[in-house]
Amino acid sequence: MAFAAYILTAFCLIFVIEGLMYALFPDMVRRMMAMAIMLPVQRLRVFGAVMAASGLCLIWIIQALMG
Repeated sequence: MAFAAYILTAFCLIFVIEGLMYALFPDMVRRMMAMAIMLPVQRLRVFGAVMAASGLCLIWIIQALMG
């Protein structure tokens, strides 16, 4: 599979997972949004950077294990 197809598949999976969260747990999503609004911007940036780095590390580990 071409790299572009992997990227598009990943974006589609993000939509599926996020859509399921809104469909199955709408109250929890609202509470999380309300909490996020109250957090300082810098804390949200750090959280986002940590999540992105974690995702990249997981991709690297999976690629290393599966060849």
